[in-house]
Amino acid sequence: MSMLKDPSRKYQAFPPIRLTDRTWPDKTITQAPIWASSDLRDGNQSLIEPMDTEKKLRLFKTLVQVGFKQIEVGFPSASQTDFDFIRTLIDDKLIPDDVTIQVLTQAREDLISRTFESLKGSKQAIVHVYNAVAPAFRRIVFNQEKQGVVQIAVKAAQLMKQQAAAYPDTHWTFQYSPEVFSSTELDFAVEVCNAVLDVWQPTPEHRVILNLPATIEAATPNVYADQIEWFCRHISRRDSVWISLHTHNDRGTGVAASELGLMAGGDRVEGCLFGNGERTGNVDLVTMALNLYTQGIDPKLDFSDIDGLRKIVEDCNQLPVHPRHPYVGDLVHTAFSGSHQDAIRKGFTLQRTNPEGLWEVPYLPIDPADIGRSYEAVIRVNSQSGKGGITYLLEQEYGISLPRRLQIEFSQVVQKETDRCGLEMTAPQIYALLEQEYLQANSPYQLKSHRLQEENARCSVDVEVGFNSDLCHWQGVGQGPLEALVASLPVQVEIMDYSEHAIGSGTQAKAAAYIELRVEGGRAIHGIGIDSNITTASFRALFSALNRTSHQQ
Repeated sequence: MSMLKDPSRKYQAFPPIRLTDRTWPDKTITQAPIWASSDLRDGNQSLIEPMDTEKKLRLFKTLVQVGFKQIEVGFPSASQTDFDFIRTLIDDKLIPDDVTIQVLTQAREDLISRTFESLKGSKQAIVHVYNAVAPAFRRIVFNQEKQGVVQIAVKAAQLMKQQAAAYPDTHWTFQYSPEVFSSTELDFAVEVCNAVLDVWQPTPEHRVILNLPATIEAATPNVYADQIEWFCRHISRRDSVWISLHTHNDRGTGVAASELGLMAGGDRVEGCLFGNGERTGNVDLVTMALNLYTQGIDPKLDFSDIDGLRKIVEDCNQLPVHPRHPYVGDLVHTAFSGSHQDAIRKGFTLQRTNPEGLWEVPYLPIDPADIGRSYEAVIRVNSQSGKGGITYLLEQEYGISLPRRLQIEFSQVVQKETDRCGLEMTAPQIYALLEQEYLQANSPYQLKSHRLQEENARCSVDVEVGFNSDLCHWQGVGQGPLEALVASLPVQVEIMDYSEHAIGSGTQAKAAAYIELRVEGGRAIHGIGIDSNITTASFRALFSALNRTSHQQ
């Protein structure tokens, strides 16, 4: 097959919807829609290896735990496995009283009959029937005129009504999908659906569902919203109908189309967890729901253990969730960039002072803790990282809070290492580098012991120091221990900055001391000391800096 120089000539733009008085752009989503999971039907049929009964049961129970009240569980007339699974759910009483299962059937008499048979004994159920109504399908697939398509839908609606009457103990809800709604003439979509409603005669007390699928994403999301608003204005018995949205992701805008569709009048959203589905997938219900969280709306679904949910879905579907998946991917809350890390660290610091306040951390639209994520994965360090990320990891994992100028100095040490190895550095690796660079800087001077004596606000110190192979005793006097130690040194030392803080609390607490000094008027350099005694920690910090100066001359 030869390629066209300009393939765009094969395609034509989707015609705009004539809706000059559209209202949806001025609306916002204010509450969660009715959620319907199609993971066990639409999602399952798109898998390379469809789920067995054990996996289906596991996923069904998971969907119930998450909070789905409507779950499409199979296509019983097309699959014996699906039929048997539905019977297991009913016979073993695995369906909670507040959950309604849904099944799909094509608009054929034998398939409809088989579908109702699979649901015998259920307390409530949604029977979902569909037939394709778009021009290309009418012409290419079914060779049907419009009237023939309407008759198929009407006959299916009549058969469903008859079958439901044979099972009066079940509370039935009917659902009709004009398949490929997104590519169908709007007036014809309304005509078909109105014909179905004329058969079913729904009321506000006993509604039916009209599911309007973007079976193929053929236009931008705003066009789908226009289609939904136009449809809602023209369908009969609007107060007796739930308008359901079922968007696919061919253009990568399934979530956007569903959100705009809700603004345009939709009541219900069908989709799959993490966007599983045929071709590019169905709308991603996880993203849809957590988007509501970020707008201050309770989605009525529990994703507080998102990693646990992801693992179950990955096991059942044998499909990995992308590491950059919104909210859920392994890397989605992770910042490697230095400027991002610094902003996030500052945001977390302020958030801790006002934990009940509104969430306002730069670069993070949602608090990872709200979906069961630890903060450990938020900031990770590689060659693109800066002082903010390094500082954050040391604070979170080891309680070490580096002063600002020391942050800058140590980040250069880490940068050199990440450039050398070309890999990400974990918190333990960063701490090991800190140890090697600062805490183990013990030559040429080794602090062996020290003795302090205070008298009349003056402090004298006697330190025993190993220098190369010699053992030296230095003595000094000052206003405090550090000043006395500096006075004892055989070199001229000027302390530029000093700070200290506790690590931990109680009897296990330690002290961390940070010092910045200049030796013989040279450039400033830092040292770190950690010990259970604050004076010893400060002495260790000074010797750390002194030795680092010797190494860098």
